[in-house]
Amino acid sequence: MPWKEVSVMSLRWEFVELASQSNVNITRLCQRFGISRDKGYKWLKRYRAEGLAGLEDRSRRPRQSPGRTSSEMEEQIVSLRDSHPAWGAWKIQARLKALGLAGVPAPSTVHQILRRQGRIDPAAAAQHRAWQRFEQVAPNQLWQMDFKGHFGLGNGERCHPLTVLDDHSRYALCLQACRNETGQTVQGILRETFRRYGLPERMLMDNGSPWGDDADHPYTPLTVWLLRLGIGVCHGRPYHPQTQGKEERFHRTLQLEVLQSRSDWDHPAVQTRFDLWRQVYNHQRPHQALGMAVPASRYQISARSFPEVLPDIDYGTEAIVRTVRDHGKISFHHRAFRLSKAFRGYPVALRPTLTDGVWEVYFCAHRIAQIDARSAI
Repeated sequence: MPWKEVSVMSLRWEFVELASQSNVNITRLCQRFGISRDKGYKWLKRYRAEGLAGLEDRSRRPRQSPGRTSSEMEEQIVSLRDSHPAWGAWKIQARLKALGLAGVPAPSTVHQILRRQGRIDPAAAAQHRAWQRFEQVAPNQLWQMDFKGHFGLGNGERCHPLTVLDDHSRYALCLQACRNETGQTVQGILRETFRRYGLPERMLMDNGSPWGDDADHPYTPLTVWLLRLGIGVCHGRPYHPQTQGKEERFHRTLQLEVLQSRSDWDHPAVQTRFDLWRQVYNHQRPHQALGMAVPASRYQISARSFPEVLPDIDYGTEAIVRTVRDHGKISFHHRAFRLSKAFRGYPVALRPTLTDGVWEVYFCAHRIAQIDARSAI
């Protein structure tokens, strides 16, 4: 995917951060970002020597001096808070340390400075609920995907933010300002995301359009496409948002740090803000659930590349294969069994179980149904 002129700096930044991780395949990463290996190594070398200043033609970032007086440090703390009003003392302290500043005070001192400088509202009660956290043990084992609630723009249109988050690292893989929530729109965005970051093992989403998993629409063309790519599809429990707790938390952070300050934006303006904030979220903003590390420190691109051309579906010689008809049914043992219209035109495989007359139905490598040949559905 070639670098776009409007976001070349943010893409260079994301590239060198991912390339700096251990055991990364630089050649594959360059391919994902649509650049040559020579160019990739050039930006990586400049970044290691000069930091962010090496990624732009003229640096606008002042060099850091080794010693700072308490007044200068206080100015740094206040400035960082003003740039990120939703960040608390722990995040600000961790970020200042990550920037390599000397003499960074303790979080309690940072908090007192913010309060003294009028950056903390004493009347605002801190609401905190302790959730039982769970996470995958490695990147790309599970991606969470959801739409944040849509909102109106100054030109009368609606914006539907689509977000995709890696469960292990909390790395924001996608933050897209969409004009609608159709499966076709999501598939196009996921295609570009897969080209850059590779394929996950599974994806978690909620119920209903455009992902499916309700009584009438257990599968959709979007989720069938994901299964075709070898990506497992799972859904959260209805009316149980904790299943996608990381996405819910990400949406609250997005609302607090970006969307509360929006004015009469249009879609390009929203996307520009999203792109800039995603870089901050992934590479600058300390994350409390990660021990105040940044998500990029725990993320690596997937070794599973996106296939531009899908291979033919082959179930082998031992499987009984049926093609799903237009109305979403298959014929077996002179009976019709309903699967889903989302599979129409595709072959599925039937494999026997230990129970006589009961068969499991597979699409590619994924079990999608179980049928009883003794009674029609």
